[in-house]
Amino acid sequence: MAGLFPEEVPTATGAVLDTFENELSGLCKARDEQVLAVVERVVLALNAVDEADNGSAFETDERQELCDYIDESLTEHGVDVVALTARH
Repeated sequence: MAGLFPEEVPTATGAVLDTFENELSGLCKARDEQVLAVVERVVLALNAVDEADNGSAFETDERQELCDYIDESLTEHGVDVVALTARH
């Protein structure tokens, strides 16, 4: 399994998700724009990880898992993701 991904991919992905997790505190009372800015930052950072690996760092299943992780993390921190998306 170690040969499937360059070491940089899981390391960089972990760093991106750590940064995202650090930004989650206090989002339950944040304005929509603040929540969306956090989501945009994590998505752009994950895209940069993918681009650094010539677009092959994340397959469709991994992308879906990352999306689910972002949604679940927001929900755990008090963000109503369904209502947020309905408003936007």
